[in-house]
Amino acid sequence: MHLTVRTYVPGDADAFRRLNEEWIERHFRLEEKDRETLRNPQKIIDGGGQILMAYVDDEPVGCCALLRMDEDSFEVAKMAVTLRQQGRGFGRAVLAATIEEARKLGAKRLYLETNSSLTPAITLYRSLGFRDIPAERMPKSPYVRADVFMEMWL
Repeated sequence: MHLTVRTYVPGDADAFRRLNEEWIERHFRLEEKDRETLRNPQKIIDGGGQILMAYVDDEPVGCCALLRMDEDSFEVAKMAVTLRQQGRGFGRAVLAATIEEARKLGAKRLYLETNSSLTPAITLYRSLGFRDIPAERMPKSPYVRADVFMEMWL
């Protein structure tokens, strides 16, 4: 089983949407901000960000997006690995490739929002260098489910 992680091409839109809907609907509910992003992923790229897609052979198994926040910062968002492929290191590979892509794009800071119930994801984020944002710097999120906020300085 060989994993390939590459940047998004327009033909990836359906896979990006399906991968994200699968995990969100398994744990939470789709919110309007999700629908907006998943309807038009090209908007992420047009806004100066990037999406990485992970494939095993021709099967899409994971993805992660970098949303440009400002000149130096990106939000890591819409990270997913399909349930049947979890536990094989694909999430780590996708996130590591996303961090490397952020460096190529000139990022100095990465930011992410998650939920405290997603323990494996939080453990992964911390293992690759993300740290909790102190309470006094806690941002307001457009997502009801977001209750953990992390960042990584590059």
